[in-house]
Amino acid sequence: MLEIQEIRELIKLIDESSIDEFKFEQNGSKVTMKKQTGQPTHLSTSTLDTGNQHTNTDSYQVQPKQEALQTTQATEKETETVEESKGIADGLHTITSPMVGTFYESPSPDSSAYVKTGDRVKQDSVVCIVEAMKLMNEIESEVNGEIVEILVENGQLVEYGQELFLVKPE
Repeated sequence: MLEIQEIRELIKLIDESSIDEFKFEQNGSKVTMKKQTGQPTHLSTSTLDTGNQHTNTDSYQVQPKQEALQTTQATEKETETVEESKGIADGLHTITSPMVGTFYESPSPDSSAYVKTGDRVKQDSVVCIVEAMKLMNEIESEVNGEIVEILVENGQLVEYGQELFLVKPE
């Protein structure tokens, strides 16, 4: 079973991250945390010991930091404004992240970037790396075209489905 201090540290890490839901299971103990904007975060832990027929279920209410909520709301507004100004619906193709991880524009820190704005890419050419769980995953273009814009910074954490590049298809 997790100690209270470990649970508090988990809550703090989840609250400060962009993760909306977290589940952890170890030795019959389960921890589930979910964020709901403007709502208290609900944390439930349960311990199941089938040998003793003992069940312990605890539930906590955690109020998210107001700063985090304001930051999330500001980021959502900025994202909407950026998408409107880029004209994503104007026939541009987006290359999205297939996983949660860290975006890298080059194969190593001393190498040049795979692609830059204005570069031409072919279908299946590598455009970046997303590191997840210490594995370097090469992300490839799905279309032939020109890189119109790179939407993330080198070393930035990216979410599943997050847009990485805008490509003008040929």
